[in-house]
Amino acid sequence: MKILITGASGLIGQALSGELQRLGHQTVAAVRRTPLNDKEVQWDPRNGVMSPEAFLGVDAVVHLAGAGIGDKRWTDSYKKEILESRTKGTSLLATTMAGLATKPKVFLSGSAIGIYGESDTTTFEENSAAGTGFLADVCVKWEEAAAPAAQAGIRTVFLRTGIVLSPKGGALKKQLPLFKLGLGGKFGNGKQWQSWISITDEVNAIIHLLTSNLSGAVNLTAPQPVTNAEFTKTLAKVVSRPALLPIPSFGPKALLGAELADALLFTGQKVMPSALIADGFTFQHSTLESALRDLLKK
Repeated sequence: MKILITGASGLIGQALSGELQRLGHQTVAAVRRTPLNDKEVQWDPRNGVMSPEAFLGVDAVVHLAGAGIGDKRWTDSYKKEILESRTKGTSLLATTMAGLATKPKVFLSGSAIGIYGESDTTTFEENSAAGTGFLADVCVKWEEAAAPAAQAGIRTVFLRTGIVLSPKGGALKKQLPLFKLGLGGKFGNGKQWQSWISITDEVNAIIHLLTSNLSGAVNLTAPQPVTNAEFTKTLAKVVSRPALLPIPSFGPKALLGAELADALLFTGQKVMPSALIADGFTFQHSTLESALRDLLKK
């Protein structure tokens, strides 16, 4: 297959591109600068510009681009950037593909489990209603922007991704130095759910969905979510260090801002990958300990 990927330089995009190439597929990265070779095509999501020629011979599109949720404090301007970096790019891809004479067969469009809102008691599946709050609103509009592709008959899947575990990036990379020093700890009371997935299973699930018949929402999370207290205890065990002191909310809230700290650290949701399981996908890492031990030995 020839697969066009946005966000190819990110944590998931790099791992996905490498694995697809290893399997013999051809990948093409959408970049904002001038392409350096025939493995890149140019797009300008901010201004809504992308040539139809970028899709020549493309069988599938995997859309992973978007401003980082936790990269900056949530000022009004950065919240606007988070939203528009997702909706404008998705809309550009969807409308351009919809107008092609020969269309890609599948559009795997990024989304996130933040769409369900926060809860310590509810278990969320793909048919659960959208929640409330900034992240939920972003995810709803993000998915709605893909409508032209689906209406044009392109099989469209929303990759509702959880916390991706990798020592090369994301939350785990930031936590590891502290945990290795014995300074890790649960956030607040530790009761908030963390619906995680290893980078290995994230990549394998996306590849599975390229040839699956699934469409619509698909949760990309491991089948055994854990509370933050369980996550902390397990990570400390794997790195053979104690994790005794809880981290009160006032520190991260002062550093990150209350809204961002609550969304990323002190609230969560218990999300099950029901669609993937029903579709026969096999997880390499069903438990957190197996995932961490495998990831951290590499």
